[in-house]
Amino acid sequence: MPIFSLVPWVVLIPVIGLSINLLLGRRLGEAFSGALATLAAGGSFVVAVLLAVGLSRDPHPVVVPFVDWITLGDFSARWAFRVDTLSVTMMLVVAGIGTLIHLYAIGYMHADVHHQGDPGRFTRFFVYLNLFIAAMMILVSADNFLMLFVGWEGVGLCSYLLIGFWFEKGKDGIANARAAKKAFIVNRIGDFGLLIALFLMVANFGSLDFSVVFEKAPALAAAAPGVLLAMTLFMLLGVTGKSAQIPLYVWLPDAMAGPTPVSALIHAATMVTAGVYLIIRSTPLFVLAPVAQATVTWVGALTAFFAATIALGQFDIKKVLAYSTISQLGFMVAAAGMGASVAAMFHLITHAFFKALLFLAAGSVILGMEKGHERAHQFDESGHKSAGFDPQDMRNMGGLRDRMPTTYWVYLIGALALSGIPPLAGFFSKDEILHAADQYHNLVFWILLLTAFLTALYMGRQLILVFGGTVRTRAAGASTENGAIILLPLILLAILTVLGGLINFPGLWTLDHWLEHTLEGLPPAVFSPLTALISVLIALGGLGTAYLVYLVTGQVIESNSPDPLERLGFLWKGIAARWKVDELYEAIIVRPYQRLAHFLASPIDQGLIDGISAGLAWLMQFFAELLRRLQNGFVRSYALVVLFGVVAILTYVVLVR
Repeated sequence: MPIFSLVPWVVLIPVIGLSINLLLGRRLGEAFSGALATLAAGGSFVVAVLLAVGLSRDPHPVVVPFVDWITLGDFSARWAFRVDTLSVTMMLVVAGIGTLIHLYAIGYMHADVHHQGDPGRFTRFFVYLNLFIAAMMILVSADNFLMLFVGWEGVGLCSYLLIGFWFEKGKDGIANARAAKKAFIVNRIGDFGLLIALFLMVANFGSLDFSVVFEKAPALAAAAPGVLLAMTLFMLLGVTGKSAQIPLYVWLPDAMAGPTPVSALIHAATMVTAGVYLIIRSTPLFVLAPVAQATVTWVGALTAFFAATIALGQFDIKKVLAYSTISQLGFMVAAAGMGASVAAMFHLITHAFFKALLFLAAGSVILGMEKGHERAHQFDESGHKSAGFDPQDMRNMGGLRDRMPTTYWVYLIGALALSGIPPLAGFFSKDEILHAADQYHNLVFWILLLTAFLTALYMGRQLILVFGGTVRTRAAGASTENGAIILLPLILLAILTVLGGLINFPGLWTLDHWLEHTLEGLPPAVFSPLTALISVLIALGGLGTAYLVYLVTGQVIESNSPDPLERLGFLWKGIAARWKVDELYEAIIVRPYQRLAHFLASPIDQGLIDGISAGLAWLMQFFAELLRRLQNGFVRSYALVVLFGVVAILTYVVLVR
């Protein structure tokens, strides 16, 4: 259909937007930069909607060639866009949620750049944000693994730029820069795995086109199942980096160093969903490697539970949501591993709704706390203005329900959706994953069910600490609601969170029917009333436990006072310290690597490498000195050299030839 020829514009429109901002944005001001970037993201969304309309009429996949790219012998790769129900679903999520985040960022970054004392960075932020959308669109619209890898690396670059946006801020003036570097390096480890998988594809299939790879995969599975297993496991390594699964999840909590719109974009719509999308897109490979499928399932399930325990012990409002994202990604990865790809996609979509809502609402809380702190003019005991106040520490909040009512209600909707309370979107998608787990393996089911309980518990705890009880600081008491440009995206996301379950509601033309044209032969997601009842009781149990612990048997904690969950003893110490995984990596990888680098610096770097460079320089100087003596300026000397040359040539001709 002619409408499908529009697909390159999902990438080109954001690129045009960032290009104009790069050239003219700072001159034309904040309003122009923010509006242009938002319109660019919105334009990409409009194109995705048109593609979806086209697919609703003719759902067969279409490949739109754009340009011949690489030809090396028998290997070739085109820059071609794939329009099918899976790719367009991802385009709608990325561009739709991304547009709302752009709109929110206009208001948030106006306050942030002035609070940080550098208004000139406003335009730069939106250039990076548009670049993020463009890179993610390349990833999800690719028709081959090589083009997908370009987008994969592009979102990695954008995360580095945006996490370290305030690179000179943070502890000791380098904490944010370190967080960006950590994200970049950890993802390079995962990218190494994906590259090895691509090399194996080229070696065994001679192509990276989806159609060729998937067509030839059954023959490889029959002839060399070990090769296909290695291919899929290396692909899983890439997924653990991008989608923050065990063991490469450690970068995502530190990504909170970026401004809140960045956190929402990374956690809800772009980078972390890339790994889940890769597994679902590569389903024809994974179904031929049962060991890889099982590994994917267990990695996802264990990550979901592990991250949920850590979220329970955090006091930073964004860190709770960060570990929650890791946990929910675990649900999606586990579902994809179990073959429940539709359920995984369903949860990816609904999670984008309520997690973007929660992060942006958390940003609204942070803005309110910062403004309240400025109004209250908090002072320490010596009479100086308090410099150590943390507007993200939930112990400094409390009582914000009455001071920020709109933020409270949208946050409540997001938290209940994440907890799995009906009829909100998260309930339906999580139930389908739990039902698939019940059919797959009892232990996986109970791990995910316990994770659902912990999810409701830590979200109940967060709601109480932030909005419940009484005001605990002067900043909280002086906080007020934010303006319309902040609240409008929150309200729209809250509506999506309320209605999102209809995307795959039984009896409707649902996500099952939409994706079956791409994910052929896979069982549809199933809504089980019994599993739904169990999951609701578990969610209510988690919320009720939070209520009992923090409002009935205990009390809402004051700043720097013990948390009621400290009664758990060593378990609390473990979760509060994030099970010391970062310290473990520091001890067994980072510090030994640094010591080895320091040890080798003298004999290898300064001795061998610098010695080779210095030796080459000396050798050039030696020959230059010899040749310099021939250039003495006397014509007779040059004539003599020519004569010797002629004699040598004649001698060679006479004697040798």
